[in-house]
Amino acid sequence: MTIPFFGQTPVESKELVAELPALGYTDAWSAEVGGTDGFVPLALAAEWAPSLRLGTAIVPVYTRGPALLAMSAATLADLAPGRFVLGIGASSPVIVGNWNAGEFDKPYARVRDTLRFLRAALAGEKVGESYETFAVKGFRLEKAPATPPKIVLAALRPGMLRLAAREADGAITNWLSPQDVRKVRAELGPETELTARLFVVVTEDTAKAREIGRRLLAAYLTVPVYAAFHEWLGRGELLRPMQEAWAAGDRKAALKAIPDEVVDDLVVHGDPATCRARVREYVAAGLDTPVLAPLAGGDLPLAETVRALAPEA
Repeated sequence: MTIPFFGQTPVESKELVAELPALGYTDAWSAEVGGTDGFVPLALAAEWAPSLRLGTAIVPVYTRGPALLAMSAATLADLAPGRFVLGIGASSPVIVGNWNAGEFDKPYARVRDTLRFLRAALAGEKVGESYETFAVKGFRLEKAPATPPKIVLAALRPGMLRLAAREADGAITNWLSPQDVRKVRAELGPETELTARLFVVVTEDTAKAREIGRRLLAAYLTVPVYAAFHEWLGRGELLRPMQEAWAAGDRKAALKAIPDEVVDDLVVHGDPATCRARVREYVAAGLDTPVLAPLAGGDLPLAETVRALAPEA
């Protein structure tokens, strides 16, 4: 499950987070875009639901210095020994450059270098290294975690997927269909854990579900990294009218241009049983860890939605 829940602060999510293990959920994963940061919700969940595996999906490698990122990860690893997974990724030019005054340069190399630095730092080593994209001089954690966290990479295309398979503990992807999972898995290989966030609208009103899905898809699939991802997946022509309308500033036309088949491929919707069955399709296609993200606007209140989607429902 994605935490905090849409429309709630971390504290407002407390009771439902604490209920997740009893419902059959195994994991809670945070996100970091323009709202809650990636670490604080997991620190709270470590206390509220001490059996859950906790992960960031993802924190950007550009918006914190390498040492600060290692310190944050070490703190969570101590709060949830053996249960914390650090998900890192390049993020996007908007988040890195427009919002955080960083330079979105050489994303593949920056992720690779950060991964290598974190491996050493979280193992307690003193790091003095000139990487391709940054240099660290004489950093050592004051207290390395007794159990270093696993590190997984946000990966949307072959190069990053192969890096995740070679050097990381897993890959995180996003906005894909069960059939797309097979293509991603072919690049990643059979042994590496694959995690994906699945956006879910619990409603039998197909038109409403598609309207909700279109708004989110337009915001994501116009971002260059996601546009390139879906070009690779084979949706380039289907999405081009939407992307052209968006680039021209016509948001209404962009939303209208997203085909129904794309929304139905990428957004899980229907009654609870239909949504659970769709999640199982992802797992059957090779997804190890489906991370659900229930969207507002469905037929049920949030808590009922989370309970209805539970594996043991």
